[in-house]
Parts: sequence; C-alpha cells; structure tokens
Amino acid sequence: MSNWLEHSVQIEVDAPMELVWGLWSDLEQMPQWMKWIDSVKILDENPELSRWKLASGGLEFTWLSKILKVVPHQIIQWESVDGLPNRGAIRFYDRQGSSIVRLSVAYGIPGWLGKLMDNLFLGRVVESTIMADLERFRDYAMKAKENQ
Repeated sequence: MSNWLEHSVQIEVDAPMELVWGLWSDLEQMPQWMKWIDSVKILDENPELSRWKLASGGLEFTWLSKILKVVPHQIIQWESVDGLPNRGAIRFYDRQGSSIVRLSVAYGIPGWLGKLMDNLFLGRVVESTIMADLERFRDYAMKAKENQ
C-alpha cells in the first residue's frame, strides 16, 4: 500500500520559451541538472516511454515512465507505468523573453517508509531537492543562452 505525496515548485528563467522548452523536453539531458537522476533513456521502440534511474546515498530506484500529454511550450505530463510510482507535470509560462517553469511531482511511498519517516520531513527534503534542480536548470539554460 502506498501513500502519495505531492510537491510543486517554480522558477523564472531569463531565457526565451523556445530555448527553455527545447532544453527541458530533451528528457535524456535531465541528469545534467537533476541531482538524483542518474539516467533517462527514451525507448527506441516507443518514444512515449522512458526508463529512469534514480541513485542517491546508496539507494537506487528505476521506473518506466509514459508521457500522457504534451502541448508544446506549455506542458509535459507523465506517470510511471512500472517501478517507483510517480506522476506529475512540468508547465511552462511564456513571459515574453523569460519563462516560468513549474514542476509538480507526486510519488508513492511504501506504507512502511511512511511510518519510518515523518512525511513532513521527507516532504521538505524532496521540495528543497527539486527546487535546487530547478535552480540548476536555470543555470544550465543561461549557459545555453550565452552559447547561442
């Protein structure tokens, strides 16, 4: 039995939407800015599916994720179809020269882990981690903008 926890964070990136969308929608590049993501591999036989690997502190989780919805320059929505239960969406808001990136993630944790750890503590760790990921993405996008 799983308990679901959800978090949303957002950041403004001083780069045009086309650049921000292009960087984020290249899923295999995510380990460049997502600290705990070790690898992302799009499946050749079905590009809507991707295999993810999370590695941190000796723990390793994998899952297969399916893209549910893509609206270019607006949203990418996904859910896991096996492995670590998770779902979420990344939303993009064009601010005429800059972009707002809002990441919402929900994940299932086993009941035993919920009893072992206080959900509020776990939530703070996850939220601060994904906020740091967005800050790294902003820096990554700014370097890409300078190199254009």
